[in-house]
Amino acid sequence: MRTYSLITAILGLLLAAGGVHAQQKYPTKSIRLIVPFVPGGASDIVARIMTQKLGEGFGVPVVVDNRPGGGGTIGTETAVRASPDGYTMILAGGSYASNAALYRLPYDPVNDVTPIGLIGETGYLVTLNPSVPVKSIRELIAYDKANPGKLNYASGGTGSSNHLATELFNQMAGTRLTHVPYKGTAQSVSDLLGGQIQLIFGTLPLVIPQVKSNRLRGIAVTAAKRSNALPDIPTVGESVPGYEAVQWYAFLGPKALPRNIVARWNNEINRILHLSDVKERMAGDGIEPGDGTPERFREMLKSDVAKWQKVVKTANIKPGS
Repeated sequence: MRTYSLITAILGLLLAAGGVHAQQKYPTKSIRLIVPFVPGGASDIVARIMTQKLGEGFGVPVVVDNRPGGGGTIGTETAVRASPDGYTMILAGGSYASNAALYRLPYDPVNDVTPIGLIGETGYLVTLNPSVPVKSIRELIAYDKANPGKLNYASGGTGSSNHLATELFNQMAGTRLTHVPYKGTAQSVSDLLGGQIQLIFGTLPLVIPQVKSNRLRGIAVTAAKRSNALPDIPTVGESVPGYEAVQWYAFLGPKALPRNIVARWNNEINRILHLSDVKERMAGDGIEPGDGTPERFREMLKSDVAKWQKVVKTANIKPGS
C-alpha cells in the first residue's frame, strides 16, 4: 500500500511539473488577436503596430482577426467565450466601455474578462470643415446657439465612443449639435471633407493628416491635457471646465487567464511601448503610451463604464436611434 501511495504521489508531482513546464514554455503556437472592427480604423492601426513586435517577442506569429459588427460586441463575445489559454486575445478600444452603457451584453464587461494592459490613449480632435466660421471651442458654442440645427456631427455609429464623447460635450456646453451616425469612421471623414457634415470628434490617427494638410480644421482635443502631437491646439476642458473624453486601446483576455500568461503579456506590452520606433509612431498618431498593472487598468475600465452609463441615460440614447 505504501509503495502504491508513493508511486501515486510521484506521478502527481511529475504531472504538476509537466503542467508548470508547459505554462513556462508559453507560447508554443500562433496567437489570434481579435480586433472587433473593420480593417483600417484606429483600433486596427494600433493592433498592427503591436502584433509585429509581439510576434518578435513571443517567437510565434500574432495574427490579427478582424471581427466587426454590433459596435464591437460580436468580436468581443468571441474572445470572451474563448478558452483561457492565452491563444485568443482581444484588442479593445474605448467603445468597449461605452457598449456596456448602451447594450444588454451577453457578457459582463468587467468580470468576464482578464485585463492585461493599457497600450495607450488619445483624446479626440474636434475637427471641422473649413467652411464653418469657427476657430475655437468658445466660438463653436456661440455659433451653435446662434444657429440652432445648422451643425451636424458625425460618429462611428450610435453608441460609438466618439458619439458619446460629443453628447457629453452637448450636455456640458449646452450645445445641440445634431448627430449623424455612420457605420464606420472612414466614410464620415470623407463626408466631412466634402462638406456634407460640419464636424466630428475624430480619432487623432485618422484626422491629424487632414488637419496638417489644412483640408480640415482642428480646434481642440478632448483629453485632459494637450496632445504632444498637436501642442498648439488647446483642450476642450480649457473652455468647458471638467470635460474629458479619451479613446483608449488595451489588451484583454478571457476570464480566468493564468497569471503567468497575464504577466508575460504585460511585460511584453511595456517592453514594446518603450521601443523608440513604436514611441515615434504612436507620437505621430497622437497616442500617449500606456503603462501600469492589469489591476490599474481594471479600475480605469470600471470608472469608464459608470461614466458612459450616465451620459447614455441623460441623452436617452438607444441602439439604432
